[in-house]
Amino acid sequence: MYGREARQLVKELSSGENGQLKAFNSDMVDQVTKACSVHHLELQSLIRKIQEEGLDTQTTRNADHFGALIHHLALIRNKRCLMAYVYNRADSIRNLRWKVGNVLPQEIKGKLSHPEQEYFKNHDTALNLYMSALDLDLTVDFVPPKDPYIQVRVIDDIGEVFLSDKKTNLVCHSIHFLKRNDAEQYISQGLMEELMG
Repeated sequence: MYGREARQLVKELSSGENGQLKAFNSDMVDQVTKACSVHHLELQSLIRKIQEEGLDTQTTRNADHFGALIHHLALIRNKRCLMAYVYNRADSIRNLRWKVGNVLPQEIKGKLSHPEQEYFKNHDTALNLYMSALDLDLTVDFVPPKDPYIQVRVIDDIGEVFLSDKKTNLVCHSIHFLKRNDAEQYISQGLMEELMG
């Protein structure tokens, strides 16, 4: 009641690997939200009781005042824990766009709540608009390449796609010599791997 569930949410964040998402804990979030509502109602009730007794809420130091203070502090703590949980998940979701591209793998998508999936789509849309305004793909090379072409092996059937204005059939286990720009999105999605040396 007094922050136990909220503490569990924060503990869940710290127990996972940095940048790794666990499934959205909607049950715990609902419990914390309900606890916030209970604290808010109790706080209002105690303040109303102090006012009905004709006491000043600023200077009165009785059991009702301290009870209201406890509910107020519990309410603030629960809200801060909820915000930390949501903010850290949002940060991880924004970072996913740079790691896996604009299509979320199914195993990651299953860990996100519906609002988080919408957040990812909106972030992707905003990033794409920004990149098109700059006429620059920011997601391609984080480290400048030595060669604009790389050799890749297709891990999973992709099918026929247009790469650099030519049609290419990317079937499982085939090896191709492609422009880095064309291959990068498939590598980040785990559909291709770069062959070194």
